Amino acid sequence: MGNFLAGKVIAVTGAGRGIGRAVALAAAREGARVVVNDYGVATDGTAPSSEVAEAVVKEIEAAGGEAVAVADDISTMAGGQRVVDTAVGAFGRLDGVVCVAGILRERMLFNMTEEEWDPVIATHLKGTFTVFRAAAAVMRRQRSGTLIGFTSGNHQGSVSQANYSAAKGGIISLVRSAALGLHKYGVTANAVAPVARTRMSANVPMELAGMGSAEDVAALVVYLLSDRAAEEGITGQVYSVAGAKIAVWAQPCELRSAYASGGWTPETIAEFLPGAVGVDPMRMLSQLSAMEEAARGGARPNAQ
Repeated sequence: MGNFLAGKVIAVTGAGRGIGRAVALAAAREGARVVVNDYGVATDGTAPSSEVAEAVVKEIEAAGGEAVAVADDISTMAGGQRVVDTAVGAFGRLDGVVCVAGILRERMLFNMTEEEWDPVIATHLKGTFTVFRAAAAVMRRQRSGTLIGFTSGNHQGSVSQANYSAAKGGIISLVRSAALGLHKYGVTANAVAPVARTRMSANVPMELAGMGSAEDVAALVVYLLSDRAAEEGITGQVYSVAGAKIAVWAQPCELRSAYASGGWTPETIAEFLPGAVGVDPMRMLSQLSAMEEAARGGARPNAQ
């Protein structure tokens, strides 16, 4: 057992398997008392089971740590509140939440149904909001705490996961909003974009460069939950971790601009926009042909 998170209470959603489980176990090893939340569903969000969360609690306890299980669905306000209430009720405080829970329902945009869109947005984006919202109220009173959301490199866009990509982009904006709104209360908020072997990444139609393990991701999360990260003022950031590589994503900003003294018309925009303002090349477009070729031949192209 380490002491990087000694005395802290950490809640982790989606903690029954994969990265969430690795985060929960790593936090416990570093001295945290852990709330293990997992609705216990399949990757598409079906067949819930409370046994998944309870099994991780038993692992933590067997190693000498303290943990409690919450099998609630965090896509509901009551479920998110229950995670936070359980932490405060069992351990008296809440120092960090890590929102890993997610599902996949893949479909091309022109075929995607409401039943494929809504649950993915609800689990990823609303599920992060429900926990953040309840935790922020506690942390504001404590004047300390850390919120961590899980995003993905797919927030840039995806061929067949518009629902997932939209949710992951929303989580980044939610994290940045939390960082801005809670800064004066001593609360930080950051996002992690993992590249790791999990059941959700198993069917990605390309080889992800630098594919790492769930434990690599957990190490970064533990640091972001620690006092050392807070003392460095790390907030409002998006970090990706892929095996041996950790990277920080740029903050949104304007690249180029142009001005029209007499106001814009379609004609003046046609004159100025292509040359003076231009475009920011969409890097993922260059990967499409490789992805299509892989789908035809059974190989998986490499994605940087």
